[in-house]
Amino acid sequence: MKKIYSVLLATFVASVMFSSTTLCAKAIQSVQVYTTDNSDGKITAKSIATAFDEVGLKISANNDMNNPFGKRFPKLHYKVYNLAVFMNNDLALKLIKKYPNFGVLTPLTMSIWSDKNSMNMATLTLAGMARAGDIPIKDPDLVAYADMITKALKKAMPKGSLKKSSFSDKAPKKSFAIKFEADIDMEEVTDIEEYKEDFQAEFEGELEPIGFMFPNFANLKEELFDEAGYDVYDFYDTYSICKFDVIYPVSQKHPEAGAYAPCGFYMYKKKDENKLHLGFLGVDNWITTLDIDEQEAVKPLREAQQMIEDIVNELIE
Repeated sequence: MKKIYSVLLATFVASVMFSSTTLCAKAIQSVQVYTTDNSDGKITAKSIATAFDEVGLKISANNDMNNPFGKRFPKLHYKVYNLAVFMNNDLALKLIKKYPNFGVLTPLTMSIWSDKNSMNMATLTLAGMARAGDIPIKDPDLVAYADMITKALKKAMPKGSLKKSSFSDKAPKKSFAIKFEADIDMEEVTDIEEYKEDFQAEFEGELEPIGFMFPNFANLKEELFDEAGYDVYDFYDTYSICKFDVIYPVSQKHPEAGAYAPCGFYMYKKKDENKLHLGFLGVDNWITTLDIDEQEAVKPLREAQQMIEDIVNELIE
């Protein structure tokens, strides 16, 4: 009897360990791909945007990347390849109140692509948002955001399912966010809005000539904070930044990279401090969570990050 008990106990422990390992493996995946058969062509980037809007995730940009890709590169990888940005205002505000740097994920991003007869969407998972945003995974507002995304995916593709992923997060505790901080001499700044606009003009003026684009811009103070009576910031703006020479080679083998692209960049100043805060997600988010190892994809990612870092450091000196 004792021997049988020992065998049963060992089996139970092994089962629990296996279940825990499986759950952990799923939990650390930062990117999820939702897919469905689309032989009839009824599901489109437009219908997906409508579904997201209907569950409370407003899509403010849904860019057809094949249009510029077709003009710049010799071959298109997919019949459809879109990069979209989306946001729920209430949850974004709640999260920024607790975690000011959540602007790095405001708005969130998604890729939409067709592969033979299927249509696919890639977004960050709850674990991916928690890791990248450096937020506790059990935060109720973050959980609600992830649940809303799941609801939107299912509404957009009623017959769809999560695609089995071969990649997982190699560094589940690192956000890889690149952050900057600079002192503002308020004795020299007579108009904080003018200061912000001048900085942004220089920022855009440095990035645009070297191929960067800004498919989305959000003035969160006006769009979220003022309406809610949240008077903590002098300004809080976010950019979505894209570079064709970066996303094209990455998307060939990693179309799900749109869960990180276009790249989010925030800049803000709180009323009670004389500091400028800026930040964006480092490219190691892409590389370590999507198993990107092709040099033709890794090289432009790292070069683009260095360009942005160099320009920001130059502007805040």
